[in-house]
Amino acid sequence: MRVPRRLIGFIAVFQSVLFLSHFFLYETWTFSSTGTDSHGALWIKLALGFLSVSFIAASLLAFRYTNGPLRLFYRVAAVWVGLLTFLFSAAVFSWIIFGVARLAGLAVNFHRIAESLFSLAVVVGVYGVFNASWTRITRTTVQLANLPSAWRGRRAALISDVHLGHVRNGGFLRRMVATILREAPDAIFIAGDLYDGTAIDAGSAAEPLNKLTAPQGVYFVAGNHDQFGDDSKYMHAISAAGVRVLSNEKVEVDGLQILGVPYRNATQEGQFASALEHLGLDRGRASILLTHAPDHPEIAEAAGVSLQLSGHTHLGQFIPWSWMARRVYRQFVYGLSRIGKMQVFTSSGAGTWGPPLRLGSNPEIVMLEFE
Repeated sequence: MRVPRRLIGFIAVFQSVLFLSHFFLYETWTFSSTGTDSHGALWIKLALGFLSVSFIAASLLAFRYTNGPLRLFYRVAAVWVGLLTFLFSAAVFSWIIFGVARLAGLAVNFHRIAESLFSLAVVVGVYGVFNASWTRITRTTVQLANLPSAWRGRRAALISDVHLGHVRNGGFLRRMVATILREAPDAIFIAGDLYDGTAIDAGSAAEPLNKLTAPQGVYFVAGNHDQFGDDSKYMHAISAAGVRVLSNEKVEVDGLQILGVPYRNATQEGQFASALEHLGLDRGRASILLTHAPDHPEIAEAAGVSLQLSGHTHLGQFIPWSWMARRVYRQFVYGLSRIGKMQVFTSSGAGTWGPPLRLGSNPEIVMLEFE
């Protein structure tokens, strides 16, 4: 299999960043303001050297293979690369505190500062792991113009970004299905990235969807992770589980127009506009658009869509990436927002990609009530 040049370049850059980050951790931990290096043990070098390549190695293997030892290796590597963000921040602050103290003429023990901040970073990271496994239910009310009378007071569940793969699996989806069914929604929308894109038994992972039913139907639209390559195995597995896959399609349910445009057809403005145009949307009636990413809400608004449901952003998953996500997606990064006559609800997602951590964002199932 030929590997794209862009992917090779990305891996090289990312791995370089990981090397430098781990080197910075090592230098911070072993530095001593007294000029000694009592903490520079060989095992620290070996451990950090292994950890620096673990995530890239685990990710590359995860796209080709699936087995128990590999899943464990991937999970450990993914948790570590998440902790790395907090540990790197702790190292930076260690140097800042040390530098300020020296300028102020204060005698401080640099290693004690680093120990304290590294310990705090680990505690924060462990909390992030637990927080990522605690799925909340978010409730919101949406008022839509020209909403059919049959839909007034009805409720719909929205989930996105489950990322079934080497971290989340069928057991996680089974628990989500049980939670959704307890809410008894009238309709269920799955806004993409059900799969992580790694090697997996697609049919077995999607099997819990067999029990996911709603009076007005269950609908799915593909996300970017579902479409890394040939998405047919994923789409067949989801359809076989009884979920309606919307691929540039429109269905009408009791007068409400439900549309679905998959990620591949929504990334480019022109292609997205063309896909919506060919769906034959009636602007005089209420409509809901399922599309994975809130990349071009202005295109959907111009097409006459009433409500767009998306995911993709994860709200950055954890600080500081959540701040970056807000800069990229602005008001559409999370929750209910408006552009022109159209409303957009972006979910933070139920699962995680890469590091299974969440800090500053929560995994969720969204319950929408229509008025």
